[in-house]
Amino acid sequence: MKKQDKVISSSLSENLFLLVGWNRDTGKIAPEVLNFLNVTFASQKFSTIDPLGFFSFEGVAVYENCIQFPESAFFSCQRKDLIFFKSDQPEHEQYRFLNIMLETASQIGQINELYTINGMVSQISHTDPRRMFAVFNRPELHDMLQTYELEGLTWEGPPAISSFLLWLAGKKEIPGLSLWIEVPFYLAAVEDFQAIKLALSFFDQRFNLNLDLSELNSKIIKQNEKIEQLRIKNKELDKYLGLLESGLGLKDEIKIKLVRDIYMYLKKDT
Repeated sequence: MKKQDKVISSSLSENLFLLVGWNRDTGKIAPEVLNFLNVTFASQKFSTIDPLGFFSFEGVAVYENCIQFPESAFFSCQRKDLIFFKSDQPEHEQYRFLNIMLETASQIGQINELYTINGMVSQISHTDPRRMFAVFNRPELHDMLQTYELEGLTWEGPPAISSFLLWLAGKKEIPGLSLWIEVPFYLAAVEDFQAIKLALSFFDQRFNLNLDLSELNSKIIKQNEKIEQLRIKNKELDKYLGLLESGLGLKDEIKIKLVRDIYMYLKKDT
């Protein structure tokens, strides 16, 4: 934590729910969810983690023609029981970084539950309903959230940083859940508004936030309409999307074409 940052804990609840999201997320789910909540509840940044030692400064990352500097920030909001942590993923010393993050949050009050927000690439069509998957670190939290439409997730491969954080939280006896929402592979590099809405709907129900998601509904309709316009113009692309909608697989070179063509079309005039 930076020395000049002060933890403003006096007005916050002693029983906190910590929501964590990474900036470079599939379908931009995590940053868009936290941006939405920050705006809705007039959040204020109250602490940051010094990037020195956690991020490489040998070069400057450029994303969509903008220089990207790593930032790891905590936000408090009008809901005194909620705090948000929005960050780039550390490139080095992840264990120390995540420890600092949990220790900083714990200085404000007891963390009742930890939630990480994540998108995951899926071989589905944008016309398919998105599914939410969850990984828990405590069985009692799993039992408590059985009424939510969460599916179990089976994963083989290197652990994601959210899984690492979930494990570390469990070691500190903090109940936690990693929320994973599937995103059509050709929307992975843009906003998947349907997936973003699904994540927000989960938190709306979980914390009784009374969110107004009408703007997201409009964005979902607009995005689907743009893809339909592209399908009318490009019969080959329409054929491939039709195969996806029928549950059939596509060759890798066709997937690459879909990613490129749909990304370019959606980013046009935005």
